[in-house]
Amino acid sequence: MEFKKTQVEGVYIIEPRVFNDARGYFLEAWKKEEFEQHIGPVEFIQDNESKSSYGVLRGLHYQKGDFSQAKLVRVIKGRVLDVAVDIRPSSPTFGQHVMTELSEENKRQFFIPRGFAHGFLVLSEEAIFTYKVDNVYAPQAEAGIRWDDPDLGIEWPIDPKEVLTSEKDLKQPRFKDIF
Repeated sequence: MEFKKTQVEGVYIIEPRVFNDARGYFLEAWKKEEFEQHIGPVEFIQDNESKSSYGVLRGLHYQKGDFSQAKLVRVIKGRVLDVAVDIRPSSPTFGQHVMTELSEENKRQFFIPRGFAHGFLVLSEEAIFTYKVDNVYAPQAEAGIRWDDPDLGIEWPIDPKEVLTSEKDLKQPRFKDIF
């Protein structure tokens, strides 16, 4: 695997080595020793998966305090635009975001450490999204930021009228109202 640092400290794009032949392909999606060599120790405790259709936007979500989560995300089917927003007040990149396209074709993974809000937009007809987390889901620590907050400057590549999101995500506060 190739671990590519991004402009925001702690966030990595991971390019797997894919071995293709007439039967299909093989790749290593997770290798603890290699991950820890490049990123450091993270104890993932759970794998999650979601299925969404075109235009679904999930996010921008995070958990507060002791329930903060690191995530290793990837797409098994389809294509998404994945975004991580730095919400660490002491960080020099506080309020900045990193985005990358994840797809079944590029097989790329995105590592998002604790202290980030996270979201993704489905760009294909359907997407199956999977991710590892290093902490349990805690409803009492759940929080979010509006996906279309103009202060964040995230350029989502579809018309906002086409975005399908939850009622809860539509009611999330703006970044400046939280921090």
